[in-house]
Amino acid sequence: MSDYYNKKGEPIEMMKWAELFEDRDYKMVKQTKLKNKKLVSTIWLGLNHEFGKGEPLIFETMVFSKKEEFNELDCQRYSTLKEAEKGHEEMCKEWENK
Repeated sequence: MSDYYNKKGEPIEMMKWAELFEDRDYKMVKQTKLKNKKLVSTIWLGLNHEFGKGEPLIFETMVFSKKEEFNELDCQRYSTLKEAEKGHEEMCKEWENK
């Protein structure tokens, strides 16, 4: 099993992952600044954060207290781009009034 994956979930070599990881546009899935000033950010990690226990987790959504402050309030990881996009919207709904 590979440790590195592109956004399609296809295994890639470490050097290709490093090249893609430096590309901010490639990494970014979506960012949303909520009315309460919290920031919800979903990115492609490319590096499997499941560590051998199931489907590779290569996307991550995090909620921060403010755009300029990176105090993590919540985090969720996903295997596919589709799951990550859906998870982003769910996280926005969950945190919009907190």
